[in-house]
Amino acid sequence: LDTFAEAFAMSGTAIQVTADSEKWAMEAARSFTGFATSVIACGCEAGIDRVVPANETRDGRPGVRILLFSMDKDGLAKQLGTRLGQCILTSPSSACYADFDSETQIDLGSAIRYFADGWQISKKFAGRHFWRMPVMEGEFLCEATTGMTGDGVGGGNLLFMARTGAQALSAAEAALEAMREVPGAIMPFPGGIVRSGSKVGGKYKGMMASTNDAYCPTLKGVTQSALTPDIGSVLEIVIDG
Repeated sequence: LDTFAEAFAMSGTAIQVTADSEKWAMEAARSFTGFATSVIACGCEAGIDRVVPANETRDGRPGVRILLFSMDKDGLAKQLGTRLGQCILTSPSSACYADFDSETQIDLGSAIRYFADGWQISKKFAGRHFWRMPVMEGEFLCEATTGMTGDGVGGGNLLFMARTGAQALSAAEAALEAMREVPGAIMPFPGGIVRSGSKVGGKYKGMMASTNDAYCPTLKGVTQSALTPDIGSVLEIVIDG
């Protein structure tokens, strides 16, 4: 059994978004985690960790826990502020809270408080700092900062090699079902599965990544293939946590 899996260090954080219903908490979370499959082109990797029941959230409403990763603290803070302002602040009935405890903090609500144009109100309650921002719907409540870690891991992967695409997909889907039961880990690609795994660099100038030709079944006869003759399809699951 070959137990090698590519992985690299990442900076990461977690936030909790709540709303009047699970539907709207999930809408905000889905919007926040959109276009966040890979740091290669998206600047971050993000995904939904779990649905948080109302009896576990900060404000007693349905919630969703989101994980966000980037290559460094500055990149993480930039992505967090941008996505918070465009995807959670804008979502009906939403509120947002820190969901990772750490001495190292990055701005959450503090990153977007000036949107309130001077009407923002700073509040401290039970040792935590919040911003209240008036919006047309009413008010957006957001914790000022959230914890972060530089010890996140990104890119940990599994490859599923099968005779057919249907077989590879069935195996990957079964693995995903089990992985989604593990807290603190996300699979950031569409539906959690990657069909176009990449290698570092490429033959064209400026390419950070290109198709992983060693694992492309249609190239077995013309490249240095890592596949045996019976393999007709390969899928990948990338894991961040």
